[in-house]
Amino acid sequence: MDTVPTSSVKQLHALIEEAVADDKELKLGLKNLHQGYPNETLERFLKARDGNISKAFKMLIDCLHWRANNDIDNILSKLIEPKESYDAIRDSQLIGLTGYCKQGRPVFAIGVGLSGYDKAPLDKYVQSHIQINEYRDRIILPQATKRVGHYVGTCLKILDMSNLKLSALNRLKILTVISTVDDLNYPEKTDIYYIVNPPYIFSACWQVVRPLLQERTKRKIRVLQGCGKDELLKVMDSHVLPFFCQSDSKRGGSSKGSKNEATDDCYSSSHAFHVELWNHIKQQSYASSKCVGPAPQKSFHVEVPEPDAELQTIECALETALVKLADGSTANGKGNGDALNGMSSLSVSDE
Repeated sequence: MDTVPTSSVKQLHALIEEAVADDKELKLGLKNLHQGYPNETLERFLKARDGNISKAFKMLIDCLHWRANNDIDNILSKLIEPKESYDAIRDSQLIGLTGYCKQGRPVFAIGVGLSGYDKAPLDKYVQSHIQINEYRDRIILPQATKRVGHYVGTCLKILDMSNLKLSALNRLKILTVISTVDDLNYPEKTDIYYIVNPPYIFSACWQVVRPLLQERTKRKIRVLQGCGKDELLKVMDSHVLPFFCQSDSKRGGSSKGSKNEATDDCYSSSHAFHVELWNHIKQQSYASSKCVGPAPQKSFHVEVPEPDAELQTIECALETALVKLADGSTANGKGNGDALNGMSSLSVSDE
């Protein structure tokens, strides 16, 4: 649903206020969640549940309990140490902030095809992902709101599918975990997902997944031809384009080795966004240790609820499709490259 009735927001607001009235932890979680814009936050949860007030209430209360039970409100003071471990995550969980669109929304680049998620435990990747979410919501978006003079509560994401292979099956588990965290606790935070540099395997997966998506989700996903430069320039300036969208000849991967490595490679731990994020967490960690004293480093673990029915269905369908593709390529004596070339008749479209 595109709009939420004011009456629904008021009803949900009354229910939430009553539910958190005597709980300091839930109150803190709600404050960190809405960042001074409670109505807009309630609208997001209502949209995520198609305007159903009781379902939106349950979703939001579950989210607040998740935050309290997993100490999410203090996650920006929990360093991933040593620094080499954090850098390894950045090298294998590719995400970066490239700038802001013409409407002032932050633009995030995500290297889906090249993210290996193979250099750290699952918990560390989940921790890093949540820290980026929280830094976006508590720091980036409030700064964007102040900059443009009106509320900015959402972002755009550009998903680079370069190098997506059949081995993506091995990453379905962690991707499902991260998607579940986002769907249940950070709903409606992304306005549009731009898919760029899609290989043939994406075409096959998209044909399987698209019919399973809700109409609300379908409207957010735009599959672009090639690097998508021309379409993206309609909503953002050229300096905001991630390096893999600059031209079709410079596709995907990392820009390491270029003359302006720190500027070009939005994924790198040396990029301004990640430097600022790391320094913020380090400062918060230092401030926290001064208040309560140093604590021994321990593993960070977040409880992830079961994904909803839609996500479970999509995961199963994707797994089945990828297994069939893998079995087909093996039976034909083909590797990933040959198998993908054999799928050249498939077309990529957002229609």
